[in-house]
Amino acid sequence: MHNIMNRRDFVKICTTTATAVVTSPEVLAQPDAAHVLVERVRLVDSEGNPMTTASLEAGEAYLFFFPHVTTPCFLIDLGRPVTTKQTLRTKNSVSYVWPGGVGRNQSIVSFSAICAHRMTHPAPEVSFISYRHGKVEFTGKDYDVQNHTGVIYCCSEGSVYDPARGGHVLGGPAPQPLATILLDYDSTQDTLSAYGVLGGNMFEHWLYTI
Repeated sequence: MHNIMNRRDFVKICTTTATAVVTSPEVLAQPDAAHVLVERVRLVDSEGNPMTTASLEAGEAYLFFFPHVTTPCFLIDLGRPVTTKQTLRTKNSVSYVWPGGVGRNQSIVSFSAICAHRMTHPAPEVSFISYRHGKVEFTGKDYDVQNHTGVIYCCSEGSVYDPARGGHVLGGPAPQPLATILLDYDSTQDTLSAYGVLGGNMFEHWLYTI
């Protein structure tokens, strides 16, 4: 796989031999409609080696596919701890709690890269949805002009998401936050595994329309 977002190596996924899901009681206690737990997979680089958090460049977005081979996701080191839990709602008003970042500095987050509005997604030719580490000016939900750093921006119709607040919608027509990809951090090996999806996802619609 090749890196679309920053022209470096894509992160890709490889099923590990361990299939047990390591998760928090807080995630398990959430409504079934708000989360999906799947077989645990380890994130690896383009050479098949386990991806370490030390190899991630802060402010860059890496792309991998999870939980399906056709559903793209962002992996981002925001460069600062994000430890405050966020209570969010899907477009169907199902409430869930985003747990925050992972890694040594709790700065690493992951979200579905499929826009919650019209399924805009990264493509090799051009990506209309991307992570922008620098300052971005956009129209907020109250139609006021806002400036914000570190956002996921979809330029198809101007949906803006805050990855430091669980993919919360800052502006544009998106009806719900980006779906969170749940990550498990192994501090002994400095590696990451994905084990589930939290929040409203577009996967069923995606799989029937691509």
